[in-house]
Amino acid sequence: MPAPVAGLRLAVAQLNPTVGDLAGNARQIEQAAREAYAQGAQLVVAPELVLSGYPPEDLLLRPAFMQAVQAALEGLASDLADCAGLHLLLGLPTAGVAPGAAASRSVSQPWAFNSAALLVDGRLQGLYHKRELPNYQVFDERRYFHSGRDAQAPALVFPVGALRVGVLICEDAWFDEPAEAARAAGAELLCVLNASPYHMGKAADREARMAARAQAVGLPLVYAHLVGGQDEMVFDGGSFAVDAAGAITARAPAFEPALLMLDAAPEQGSWRVAGTVAAPLASEAEVWAALVLGVRDYVGKNGFPGALIGLSGGVDSALVLAVAVDALGADKVRAVMMPSRYTADISWLDARDMVARLAVRYDEIAIEPMFQAFLAALAPQFQGLAEDATEENIQARVRGTLLMALSNKTGAIVLTTGNKSEMATGYCTLYGDMAGGFAVIKDVAKTLVYRLCRWRNAQVGGPVIPERILTRPPSAELRPDQTDQDSLPPYEVLDAILARYMENNQSVEEIVAAGFAHADVARVVRLIGINEYKRRQAPVGIRITHRAFGRDWRYPITSRFRA
Repeated sequence: MPAPVAGLRLAVAQLNPTVGDLAGNARQIEQAAREAYAQGAQLVVAPELVLSGYPPEDLLLRPAFMQAVQAALEGLASDLADCAGLHLLLGLPTAGVAPGAAASRSVSQPWAFNSAALLVDGRLQGLYHKRELPNYQVFDERRYFHSGRDAQAPALVFPVGALRVGVLICEDAWFDEPAEAARAAGAELLCVLNASPYHMGKAADREARMAARAQAVGLPLVYAHLVGGQDEMVFDGGSFAVDAAGAITARAPAFEPALLMLDAAPEQGSWRVAGTVAAPLASEAEVWAALVLGVRDYVGKNGFPGALIGLSGGVDSALVLAVAVDALGADKVRAVMMPSRYTADISWLDARDMVARLAVRYDEIAIEPMFQAFLAALAPQFQGLAEDATEENIQARVRGTLLMALSNKTGAIVLTTGNKSEMATGYCTLYGDMAGGFAVIKDVAKTLVYRLCRWRNAQVGGPVIPERILTRPPSAELRPDQTDQDSLPPYEVLDAILARYMENNQSVEEIVAAGFAHADVARVVRLIGINEYKRRQAPVGIRITHRAFGRDWRYPITSRFRA
């Protein structure tokens, strides 16, 4: 009778790298590998492109960068040589030339591969090249990478103890062939290295797709996911394992680095891989965590000492202030109230109330003297012309100038406060409230703004956003008795049309057929079309939907097509 097969320990290193910080990323990987090794792990799996950071974009076109990545890999292998028997699987870009590539790339732009490297006992023991290259939404991997399939790269399957492990990289696991090739090569467990940007609902979809993949090949699957903010993208972690039947057997926490320890053991002719299962987050909690992580990493990874926010007493700036304090701490956040002749008393009172609750530095700078100076200087040019949005925009631009001056003097970054509904319709001022370095809620529709504020107020510690901010009609306060709905459809209508047209590509006819007034739909679609020039000049901002203004949205500024 044969002896029973012993189990083994695995670990997923859910890490937060920084693009281009090769030494720092290597240290993170080494630290996680050593910690897992001390807990008995024989295999550590780190995410896609973790050594370079994701996405490295046009850095991949620089030979010096690719050489530095290779040197970092060699250094990491050498540093871990004392961890006898440890298998480390990690993602990185590797240089190479595929058959026929020379004809389609210049010498200055050699082909790269999105690869997984297997390090054992201080040496590179295996290399796998990603086969399926996504080129949709925020992805443009075909700009940089050649497919492992075209390079005739075989499946990578290697033994760890009695277990044979097959390797896939992200998009590979969404298709049949790569997983089937790994199984055909003898894999008994699939390890999938990933860098999958967050959007609402993505985590559940991801788990469902991987469950289906495990079922299709009849193998358990371990999904190692990146975490952290990189410009407009946020990676949400939540690494997990599923059994051959597709059931979740382990899950790491979302939106934070983690070391997910897994125990693998033979079970009924297959293997079962299991560990602790963190609870998934509810919708508003998930979005809040994404915004907080996006702000923390953009500010921290770019070396800003803190953040500045123009506080108006309205709901958008209140939300941004609350997110910033949760992300950075009150000591690194400064709020500036810049009242005008149109600022209501309750705006002052609510702004002062909120900063007292959050204990942030607060300053008030009246803009009336500067506004008057602008009007006086322009009076000869404006003679005989009626007042219009020009005078409103001057006020917004005075505020933008003040905030950018404070940013210039202190080094703190200005966090803009415009939401997705405003960005879509152009209800914002170039070089005014759009002036700043990072647009925190650029992809958050106005109706979601209110839901997030109420969610935050319900958390431990009590409300941080005064209730009146959430109940009074929203207003830019740039003219007497102004409200947003003077210029826009009700936000419930606007946001629903925006989601259908911009996020889901429905036509005007389809949206009208769903019950919306033709006049409202036509108006919103027109505003989206004519304000592309504004959005193109807006700061980068956090992506939380499957289609955000930015990398997802590439419409021409100069265009006469309207539909």
